Amino acid sequence: MDKKRKKNKRAWIITGTLAVLISIMVSYYFLRPANLSYRKVKARTGSIAAYYSFSGNVASKKRQSVFSEKAIQISRINTERGQEVKAGDVLLVTADGDELIAEIDGEVALINVQENKQVMPGTLLIEIVDYNELEVVFKVDEYDVNALSTGKEAIIHIPAVKKELKGNIREISKEGRIENGVTFYTASIDIKQDGSIRTGMSAEIRLLSEKAENIVVLPMDVIRFDDQNQPYVLKAGEKNKVIKQSIVTGINDGIYVEIRSGVTDGEEVFYENDLKPEALLFPEGGKNIRLNPR
Repeated sequence: MDKKRKKNKRAWIITGTLAVLISIMVSYYFLRPANLSYRKVKARTGSIAAYYSFSGNVASKKRQSVFSEKAIQISRINTERGQEVKAGDVLLVTADGDELIAEIDGEVALINVQENKQVMPGTLLIEIVDYNELEVVFKVDEYDVNALSTGKEAIIHIPAVKKELKGNIREISKEGRIENGVTFYTASIDIKQDGSIRTGMSAEIRLLSEKAENIVVLPMDVIRFDDQNQPYVLKAGEKNKVIKQSIVTGINDGIYVEIRSGVTDGEEVFYENDLKPEALLFPEGGKNIRLNPR
């Protein structure tokens, strides 16, 4: 009987010891500090330019639309569609002997009348377009129109022909048009014809908003924000731990951001391992490190 009690007691001791060990191991597993994987990137000195972006279309600067001022009959048409004409050329002759004259140099884009046909007042008879004198016309909403000024340089990209041009704003409308509750103004920029550009082609216009040179920059993807929406980055602290570092930012171009304080040129900051390094565009962005975060 004594032997049986001793045997049971020994079994309970072993079982209790194992339970304590398992409890310690589970607690350690769940409560131990996380050992997260980070990558690092160096701040560097660079320049940032921020732009306003607008959409527009290529248009002709010079266009003549010839309308009938009264009921007339056309007796002779002296041109045809696609023909080049000069200012002063006789386009049409009426049955009364009146001559309708070209006022600009250009190409006949439309003939909307036939010989010996009667037309009513206000009828569009012929249209002439100068395809050599081009402009880009774009819309600007009321919140951005004050950023524009005549003479300001712009970068124009025409995707259809893969052209990038520079030009200056020639004109900004003084009266706006309301569309969906927002007032829009129009602006125009002269561009040079190179033989490939056609009227109606879409264009993307960029105007310089802000520019900063010789500043410390970081990729925007490594910037974090706290509960008060204040920006910070992760830096190495004492005992190989990651700490939060508050920063003051300036302008950004959608990829990089100006760091006015909190990080210096060449200083390393850290970001999570699951952020793709190619998105950071810095050569140092691919090196793996492991640190215990605070």
